[in-house]
Amino acid sequence: MSVAALDATVDLPPREAAVGAPAEISPRTRVLLHGPIVSTLLRMAWPNVLVMVAQAATGLIETWFVSKLGTDALAGMALVFPGVMLMQMISAGAMGGGISSAIARALGRGRRDQADALAMHAVIIHVALGALFTGIMLGFGRPIYRALGGAGGELDAAVTYSNVVFAGSVLLWLLNGLASIIRGTGNMLVPALVICVGVVVLVPLSPLLIFGIGPFPALGIAGGGVALLLFYAAGSAVLAWYILSGRNIARLRPTRPRWPLFREILGVGAVAAVTSVQTNVIIALATALVATAAGPGAAAGYGTSARLEYLLVPLVFGLGAPLVAMVGTNVGAGERKRALRIAFVGSALAFAITEAIGVALHNQAVCLIVLNDFDRALATYERAREHCARAGMPVLVAQADYNIAYLYYFRGDYSRALELLRAARAACATVGDPYHSALCNLDQSDIYLDLNLSAEAAEMRDEKAQRRVLQMGDDFVPRAQAIRETVKEDDRLAAGRAAVFVFDVDVRGLCDGHSESLR
Repeated sequence: MSVAALDATVDLPPREAAVGAPAEISPRTRVLLHGPIVSTLLRMAWPNVLVMVAQAATGLIETWFVSKLGTDALAGMALVFPGVMLMQMISAGAMGGGISSAIARALGRGRRDQADALAMHAVIIHVALGALFTGIMLGFGRPIYRALGGAGGELDAAVTYSNVVFAGSVLLWLLNGLASIIRGTGNMLVPALVICVGVVVLVPLSPLLIFGIGPFPALGIAGGGVALLLFYAAGSAVLAWYILSGRNIARLRPTRPRWPLFREILGVGAVAAVTSVQTNVIIALATALVATAAGPGAAAGYGTSARLEYLLVPLVFGLGAPLVAMVGTNVGAGERKRALRIAFVGSALAFAITEAIGVALHNQAVCLIVLNDFDRALATYERAREHCARAGMPVLVAQADYNIAYLYYFRGDYSRALELLRAARAACATVGDPYHSALCNLDQSDIYLDLNLSAEAAEMRDEKAQRRVLQMGDDFVPRAQAIRETVKEDDRLAAGRAAVFVFDVDVRGLCDGHSESLR
């Protein structure tokens, strides 16, 4: 979310502006305005990361329970999942961010009455959008899931689960709306505690209602939806009590609906919702393609893997929510330079943490290779590549491509290794990583030698020499010529080995001379 988006202001009529006269700034708001940036961000971020991890883990656990009902039930849930996540991401992230930023700006200006009015407007928006989702999915759920590739038992399971979940979607919107009101004041801990406690109750409640354990009825896949609705209802009740009791800085008070206050929230939330829609529409279309082409089993597998992808959301949301509160509060107070500095510091923290995760996955894969656990090593490299691709780190993506190709070479799958090494070499060249591009050539030469294709190995050396001549001058010309002169019909193997030896020397020299720019 950009600082420009957070810099939206609301034009109040003179009478309303007078009501919103600056009031005394609360201690929590003062910390957002004057506290140290990094420590404040991290202190506010960890509860959000915790709650999002808990919610994502709950989704995976519920998927495991539903899988016991059969492939059709799991495939049906996979069809519903993108719609549920769309609702979750818009209500908590996009519109939730609009609510938090609007309230933060009002508090930064010292206008508590305006923050109270914005809180009521936030509830109105979320209840209305929740009702809209309910109407659409209850009225058109079956044709939507049929268009996504659902048929037979999986379609029936999808409609059953969808009707239960979306019948109470207002509860989800209300839960996230109230949590966003509290987060806008800089209080990240209370929403996190409420949601985490709810998750602890939800995990045992789901199987009780799905399988009918003890006095509970066996509701099948609908039981998972009923458990979610009970969680949303209880969480909304607790958060509403917290705000109405006066413990929250922004309070819920009756107020006349005013378009400028709606615009204050929607000006940020509606724009941010575009990204959420794009992400979930792509996943829904991919699910439809998988279901149509490969059937319910493949759709169930893809739906489960899509839930794993959403585990990346906690990092974004964990830092994003406190960033919204801090930047919005400082913009409202007129501290634009500090707001911009907070945005840059938060972005740098997000980049550093994301990069660390990618590097950690790479190193974990190396350890698995040493332990001869090739399947897990490959899966780890693929997870690392996916993480880096989503985080916008093309250099690490190219390096992951090389490592995956090398793993196939290490396992003796030369055909697949050569194919992947060529692709990795092109990727490394595109992102400007000559070191790993050179390693791709070296490994290709080794494979050719293992296959007794010495001429091809020498040719790889020639291609390498030509590129290095362009990059590092004429020093490589004599060695390239020596390789070519060595290649004779009666000594092809020796020539190939000589090519690889000189090639290896070049790679080592490249690494020594350009270590800073290549790593």
